[in-house]
Formats: sequence, structure tokens, C-alpha cells
Amino acid sequence: MQETENDILKRVRKIEIKTRGLSNEIFAGKYHTAFRGRGMSFSEVREYRLGDDVRDIDWNVTARSRKPHIKIYEEERELTMMLLVDVSGSRMFGTTDRLKKNIQTEIAAVLAFSAAQNNDKVGCILFSDRIEKFIPPKKGRSHILAIIRELVGFQPQSQKTRISEALRYLTNVNKKHCTAFLLSDFLDPERDLEALNDALKIAGGKHDIVGIRVWDRREAELPNVGILELQDAESGRKVWVDSSSARVREHYARVWQERSEKILSTLKHNRIDVAEVSTGDDYVAELIKLFKER
Repeated sequence: MQETENDILKRVRKIEIKTRGLSNEIFAGKYHTAFRGRGMSFSEVREYRLGDDVRDIDWNVTARSRKPHIKIYEEERELTMMLLVDVSGSRMFGTTDRLKKNIQTEIAAVLAFSAAQNNDKVGCILFSDRIEKFIPPKKGRSHILAIIRELVGFQPQSQKTRISEALRYLTNVNKKHCTAFLLSDFLDPERDLEALNDALKIAGGKHDIVGIRVWDRREAELPNVGILELQDAESGRKVWVDSSSARVREHYARVWQERSEKILSTLKHNRIDVAEVSTGDDYVAELIKLFKER
């Protein structure tokens, strides 16, 4: 049953209350520390004081005033945050009380409100195996609520995933440096790993990219419940398996593990920090850990 606009707005409001509170209480300061601006910008000139660095003396002003003056610089703090959110079919999976989509949305909201607390702009790219929607970076609460509204109610055209498309688009649309959070379960087809690696090299050389992998533990192992019909949420392909067979369960777990390791290895090879959040975990603890390690 499709949600009404009123249902969506109620959910947006609930998410705002929860995530804005988390941002105010926990994350805004940690975000400021973990994600700094690039370089320093000129602020003002003032008279030299004992202890000032003589390398900062402004010789032109000093000559005109006949008194030593120095240049004062300040950190270029204002950043642009981009949220790259995977909206493919596999995000609708979840065996706890929450879908991967719900966790993604809450994490994105916490990050967005943390950026807003630091007067940073926030933009969003929703992607599947194509760019589904682009929301240009802006400031303000109403803008963040509009992003959350899309994360809650957006219906993608495609159910598949291709992360490299989102990274290429980010590189093209953001000419200046930004901090980009890539929220996905990283279930990219194995054939796309080379394209992902190439896209990460280019985007990672220009932007600060952080991966947040949202997954469900049941995806990693089959339950022992007999005959099961499995369906790939992205391709739609179905297959029957006998989950009572230990051999089948072990094969499934091994394939999942190998696939996950290849994706994570590609990210780490490109020096991308990654936080892993299971639908049954406390994402707050994982985000705090991520921020502390940066």
C-alpha cells in the first residue's frame, strides 16, 4: 500500500525530531572536528604584537604606516556536504524491525542536521544504476526537510545499483571540494568493480568521500528452514534452495563474504573510510566511532 502525502509528512516530522536531537546533543561538534575546511583565508591586518610570527608581517602596510602590521588568517570552515544515497531495490530489505532504507534515511538526516549546525550547505544525489534525482546544495532547515521528504517517499525508476554512476555525477556537478557521504549496502554487481575503482580514483582525488554501508545480517547467512525461494531485489531473479543443507548454507555465506570483501577492498584501496551499520545495530555508536577515527 502506497503512503499518502500526509503519512510521508508525519514520518518526516518524526525523523526530524529524533535526528535533529541527536545532532544537537552528540554530532554537531564531532562533525565540526572531523570535517574541517580547506586551507586558510585572509581575514584582516592588525598591528604586530610581541609573540606574533614575523613571517605574517604585511610589508606593504608596514611601510605605509611605519608601524609593523601582520596579516590575520582564519580557517575556511564553510563546507559543502553531499549525500549520495543508494535508492535501489535492495534497500527495502530488513529482518529486524527496520529496513535498510529507514536506517539510511536516519543517518542521512543526522549528517545533514550536523552540517546545518555548522552553517554548511547540504546537497543530495539519489541513485540506482542511474541518477534518479539531484538536489543542489543549500542551507537551512526547510531544505534539509525537503531532502528527508525525498528519502522517505521517493520511488526510483530502476531497482539496480551502479555506484560508479553516482561518483561520476558528483565529480561533474561539484566543481569545488566537498565532503561526500556514500550511503549504500554496496551490493554493486561484481562486473562493475573496475568501473567503481576508476570512479573512486577520480572522485576521491577531488572530494573527501566517506562510505557508510548499511546491511542486514540475514543477507549474510541463510536460516535453516528447509526449501526457500530467494529473489534478488535488484535483478528480480528467483531461485529455489534447500536451506536445511549445511553445504548450501556454507556456500551462500562464503559467496556473500567474498563479494563483501571485494567491495570493501576496493574502497580501502582508494583510501575511503567506511562505517558498517547493520539494521540491528546502534548507528549512533558507529558514527561516533567513524568521526573519532578521522
